Amino acid sequence: MTHIETLEIGVNVNKRKGIIPLMTIKSQLNESMKDAMRSGDEVRKRTVRMALAAVKQAEVDKRIELDDMAVMNLLQKEIKNRRESLEEAKKANRTDLVEANEAEIKVLEAFLPEAMPDEELRTLVQAAVNETGAASPADMGKVMKIVMPRVAGRAPNDRVSATVRELLQK
Repeated sequence: MTHIETLEIGVNVNKRKGIIPLMTIKSQLNESMKDAMRSGDEVRKRTVRMALAAVKQAEVDKRIELDDMAVMNLLQKEIKNRRESLEEAKKANRTDLVEANEAEIKVLEAFLPEAMPDEELRTLVQAAVNETGAASPADMGKVMKIVMPRVAGRAPNDRVSATVRELLQK
């Protein structure tokens, strides 16, 4: 079998399997926006539109196209903002705002990878502490530098830093 025959067979096999290339988070947001507009889902449409605007603003500010990791970080930042608003709404007894923020958080979380369990995060942080030889909270930067790429958007930055701080204070 020649190289060309192998390629032709490979192409046919792929066509039969219906392999679909993975979508970026940004393209998933765009598709979700279109679906929300078609279905009339106002909460999803409003939330995804806001997320896309934040992505576009960051791209314009930095004059680069954001990769998936940067978009994930941006979405986590938006979720954090919603959680802060949620707490304020609870203090003010505004059930309408509580419900709206909870709905927006659910929409945004759908675009992020599954959250990392606490024990897995602790294991990763402990491994990084051992790897760097960190002994005090002053070494937190070294540990964070190693942990953040390994977490890859599966845990919010504040949760990671709290875990690092906790393990370094022991």
